[in-house]
Amino acid sequence: MDKKKEMLMSTQEFLRSAHPIEPTMRVQIMEALRDIEATHDVTVLFACESGSRGWGFASPDSDYDVRFVYVNRLPWYLTVAPRRDVIEVPISGDLDINGWDLRKALGLMRESNPTLLEWLRSPIVYRDDALAMPRFRALSEAVFSNARAWHHYTSMAKKNFREHLQADEVRYKKYLYVLRPLLAARWIRTQPGVPPMRFADLAQHTLEVVRDAALIDEINALLDVKMRAGEAATSPRWPGIHAFIEAELAANAAEPVTPLPQAEGAGLDAFLCETVLRFDAAASPAHEGVRA
Repeated sequence: MDKKKEMLMSTQEFLRSAHPIEPTMRVQIMEALRDIEATHDVTVLFACESGSRGWGFASPDSDYDVRFVYVNRLPWYLTVAPRRDVIEVPISGDLDINGWDLRKALGLMRESNPTLLEWLRSPIVYRDDALAMPRFRALSEAVFSNARAWHHYTSMAKKNFREHLQADEVRYKKYLYVLRPLLAARWIRTQPGVPPMRFADLAQHTLEVVRDAALIDEINALLDVKMRAGEAATSPRWPGIHAFIEAELAANAAEPVTPLPQAEGAGLDAFLCETVLRFDAAASPAHEGVRA
């Protein structure tokens, strides 16, 4: 077996990742989505877990960050004055849930908004409309701007590094909040397409390239302690990870991405119109194609 295959197997075996969802919390989340539909007279097309549970490195005290995309009835879209296009539910216990109207989501898709793109690639999905969402995801790939996404992730990594990793003692999760956007930026810089949401998938792609066993061990040690410790836990600097971050930041500065062709956004308007009309014509909130 050659070195690259050995490294790939090692990465697959040892990159830690977990997406814990308590059964009772899943029931609560599904009930909350149904309540939102009834209260606001909307249909939730898609709902997922965002944040650390979606990324795969939740702490024992991590919140449940549920994010969703919904469609309003036709009259909502036919007013002169703009209406509020987000639904935010007050945080209750460990549950943090909010969502975006479909038109807002499509506008952000046109801008290659990384938050929306991560939602669509979450490994934990609570609601997924069987007719709308495959096309929604295909549109997100077609209009994706590698340059915009790369600039977003690079700026996020630089900002988090500057603000959170300069002290001798740092919070565990802040290293991951720098590593994750850096690895997403590397993904975009080295291959076409939207990067995955899961940290382990991003790390695996990068570590196959750098092939640094000590770095893999240190990242796994960081993941292990992050998944066992509280959100506010701290530690001294991690020298290997710190050096890797500095090298990646320098690489991003030296090798900006070359913009790739992207599709026109006309398909977004057609999708919005067809989806709004389909759900406006439905007789009840229990629409065909939506699965719980």
